[in-house]
Amino acid sequence: MVVTTIEAVLFAAAKPIKLKDLQKHLGLSQEVVREAIDALSVRLNTKDSGIHLIEHNDAVQLVSHPELGEDVAKFLRVEASGPLTRPSLETLTIIAYRGPITKPEIEMIRGVNCSLIMRNLLIRGFVVEGMDTQKLQSVYTLSHEFLQALGITHLRDLPEYHAFQTNEKITELLARQPLELPEV
Repeated sequence: MVVTTIEAVLFAAAKPIKLKDLQKHLGLSQEVVREAIDALSVRLNTKDSGIHLIEHNDAVQLVSHPELGEDVAKFLRVEASGPLTRPSLETLTIIAYRGPITKPEIEMIRGVNCSLIMRNLLIRGFVVEGMDTQKLQSVYTLSHEFLQALGITHLRDLPEYHAFQTNEKITELLARQPLELPEV
């Protein structure tokens, strides 16, 4: 079960995760995490798997099979050049009016997982990822390129910016503890 849990966390994160963070946040020993990473590596890093596990600088990440890089890049270029979906537009709006904002905060407002949407917005260059040293999490803001595409020079130029930026109900929602999701 530990291997499956770590695999799910790495998949959902879609970025390198430090081994010490897996230990800390999952309440596991260094040995248990090491065994799980080794087991995942053996299972995934084969010629028949489209997903591989890479380890570098004491961090691990799930990535596509290196030999499939061109196909993946081609797909992502097509995907990134298509029209924005309604969920992507909603997410961009939340980031614009409430940013810098963490992914869990975006998910709290939208009520759904936003991992794929965030990945697509980052790939398109519409969103910039930074680090909030107080929250110890990644935070997201709109990119300069996206502001330029909107034709505005500052976020305060957005319609009703102040009203949404300081909305009490949204602030109250973000102050709540995240709901515990049931295990599947």
